[in-house]
Amino acid sequence: MKTVCRAAAVLALGAASAEAAAASPIGKVLQLMSDLQAKILKEGEATQKVYSEFAELCEDKSRELGFEIKTAKAEVADLKATIEQQEAKSAGLNEKLEKLSGDSASNEAELKAATEVREKEHAAFVATEKELLETVSAIQRAIGVLERELKGGASMLQVQSAKNVVEALSALVQASKISVADADDLTSLIQQRASAASADEDGDPGAPAAAAYENKSGNILQTLTDLLDDAEAQLDALRKKETENKNAFQLAEQALKNELKHAAKQITEAKTGIAAAAEIKSKAEGELVVVKKDIKADQMSLGDLHHECMTRAEDFESETK
Repeated sequence: MKTVCRAAAVLALGAASAEAAAASPIGKVLQLMSDLQAKILKEGEATQKVYSEFAELCEDKSRELGFEIKTAKAEVADLKATIEQQEAKSAGLNEKLEKLSGDSASNEAELKAATEVREKEHAAFVATEKELLETVSAIQRAIGVLERELKGGASMLQVQSAKNVVEALSALVQASKISVADADDLTSLIQQRASAASADEDGDPGAPAAAAYENKSGNILQTLTDLLDDAEAQLDALRKKETENKNAFQLAEQALKNELKHAAKQITEAKTGIAAAAEIKSKAEGELVVVKKDIKADQMSLGDLHHECMTRAEDFESETK
């Protein structure tokens, strides 16, 4: 560059006498120096152009890398937010799943207990109903026998001579009109009914029972009719109670089954949600690893670019001094 300046100075000093010295050897030297100056200036302009293009390339590349790093960092923030959201969602669903499982276990236990109670109730009903039906049948048979005997049956005299209902029943047994089992059952029922009636009157459950009934065929028939009414009333009450118990159980059973069905659906949805959250989280974690690697690579590239650009700038400054 100093050479260029000296050449320029010489050319400037010789410019005034250029015409006079054009044909002389000095003039040729001056012309050569002028051409050299033009060449040097042209080379300097080319060097400046190359450096300017390189500097522009550095700026563009630096801006591009900076934008990529900024975008990647924003993506990192989004991915971290996604991971946190899915973790929170999974935690909430796990908590819900635990509660649903607990509620379902309680409902299943309640349904099992209610079913066991209902089965025992029904078994007791079946047994009691059977006994009452047998009682009703026995009473109806005895009433039928008495009604026939009242019309002049062969055993009527034995019945009339009986001192009480028990003896009358024994007479019917001896005459083979009723079975011993029926007579025993009827006797037991008559005694129970008489004891209950006596207890209601004076509070003495030990009062005379069947023996208190007078020996009149009409009274015996009325007694058996009363027993039949009582037995049928008990049977009706028993069946009504069974229907009430059955309906109550069915309502409770259906309610519990509906809750279990709804809970099962929610449990399935919760498990599906947990699996989906885990998948989204896993995918985000994988992408996060990749993006972080890209950021690191871009930062290294940016550092290398800065170093290269700075070195070229220093070299150009040194060359142009």
